[in-house]
Amino acid sequence: MSITRLADTTVMLPLAAACTVWLACGRAWRMAFWWCLLFALGLTLVAATKIAFIGWGIGIQALDFTGFSGHAMRTTAVMPVLFYLLLQKSSPTVRTLGVVLGIALGVLIGISRLAVQVHSVSEVVSGCILGAFVSVGFIWISSTLPKPILHRWLIALSLIVLIPAPMAKPAPTDRWLNAISLSISGHYKPFERGYSGESHCCVSEPD
Repeated sequence: MSITRLADTTVMLPLAAACTVWLACGRAWRMAFWWCLLFALGLTLVAATKIAFIGWGIGIQALDFTGFSGHAMRTTAVMPVLFYLLLQKSSPTVRTLGVVLGIALGVLIGISRLAVQVHSVSEVVSGCILGAFVSVGFIWISSTLPKPILHRWLIALSLIVLIPAPMAKPAPTDRWLNAISLSISGHYKPFERGYSGESHCCVSEPD
C-alpha cells in the first residue's frame, strides 16, 4: 500500500501540473500544450473505460479487463517526462536512462496494484502501455521543438512543495467514477468484476 499510494491522484496530478508550469515558465508553449493534451487524453481513456464498465458492464471478460489501471497509467506517463525535464542538460544517454527509470517506476506501481488485488494483469499491462504512449509520445514530439529554458529555482521550489503529497489522504476517485457512471447509465447498482448482466437491468431504485 505504501508503494501504490505514491501513484495516487493527489501525487501524480500535482507532478503533472508542475511539469506544465516548468514548461510554461520556460516559454516552451508548444511543449506545454502537447504535454497537457496527451496527458489529458490518457486520463480520459482511463475514465472512459472505467465508466463504460461500471455503468454498462462493457469490458473484456476473457482478459478480466474492466478498465485501464489509472495508477499504472499516471506513473508511466508522468515519471518519464519528469526525469526527461529534470535531466534536460544531461547527455542523451543519461536522459534515456532517466526515461527508462520512469517507465520502470510505472511497472513497479503496476505490480503493487496486483499485490493489493485491485487490478488484473491485463488492466495493469494496458495501463502501463497507455502511460508509456503518453510519455514517449510527448518526448518524441519534444525532440522536434526548441528546448525549454527551465528555471532551477522553480523546479526546486515545486518539488519541495510537493514533498507532503504522498502523505495526503487518497482522492476518492473510485467513488466519483461510480457516481458519474450510475448517473449517466441510469442504473442504481454498478457492474462489478464477475458480473451477471441480468442482475443490473434495473434503471430505478428497487422497492
